[in-house]
Amino acid sequence: MQKKRNWKEYNEKLVRRGELYISLDFLENWDEELNRMNEGKVGRPYIYPQTFMHFLAFLHVAFLPLRQMEGFLRKLSEYIPRLGVADYSTICKRLRKLDVQLPENLGEDLIIAIDSSGMKITNRGEWMRHKWKTRKGWIKAHIAVDVKRKRLLALEVTDERTGDGKMLKPLVKQIKGRGGEIARVYGDGGYDSRENFNYLAGNDIEPVIKTRKDASTKARGSPSRAKMVREIRKLGYEGWRDKYKYGDRWMVETFFSGVKRVFGETVRSKTIEGIFKEGKMKLIFYNMLLSA
Repeated sequence: MQKKRNWKEYNEKLVRRGELYISLDFLENWDEELNRMNEGKVGRPYIYPQTFMHFLAFLHVAFLPLRQMEGFLRKLSEYIPRLGVADYSTICKRLRKLDVQLPENLGEDLIIAIDSSGMKITNRGEWMRHKWKTRKGWIKAHIAVDVKRKRLLALEVTDERTGDGKMLKPLVKQIKGRGGEIARVYGDGGYDSRENFNYLAGNDIEPVIKTRKDASTKARGSPSRAKMVREIRKLGYEGWRDKYKYGDRWMVETFFSGVKRVFGETVRSKTIEGIFKEGKMKLIFYNMLLSA
């Protein structure tokens, strides 16, 4: 039986998320953080702390293009003079260098779901594609989500040509490198390969990956994959799905849906570096909202 949602608790959680959009906690340690950042620095000192840049990055991803950010700060500084007004060039340079990371010490016995989703590079409309006979252009976000806690554990952003199957190893390695021990990996047919099955089996990780309908039941270099194929044939897809709770894989789809609902599915940056970074920030900042 599905657990009944506590609506009072859920509503309060949404309210707390809203506080993040205008959280000014960075003001409390402004001077201390700047002193720490400038200690031993050669050249022009920093005049804005890193946590302030994280605040601006969040607003940029959620609401404001960079040039409008300067106007936003100009108005906000009338009420909080300490902020000053960071100009467009300063904001642009600092955000370009900003490195937003996922948490460390992820824990043991993790059950993860992996998948990818596209983000549009431009939002100029389908008419350009037909008129000029050009591809619209996408980037792909590849992520791993903890199906129990519904939190983002690993991510990679690539161009649209990178296949899903090639990204299983980097995602798993990223989790292991940040102190996570994985018990099971869910993936759709895009991750069905002998190489991926062998990699997971070699790291004592249970693969729950949907294999192709015409997949061979013979090992052919991957006993782990052959075992999965035989089990699907024996139980039928529905029986296999229920046994391994394959429906939990949809947690990763739900995460992507939330990111696009809150931050949109289009990135505004123009440079390749900026495009990849903005896509990454959307995912990490949404993860922060879930944790609020």
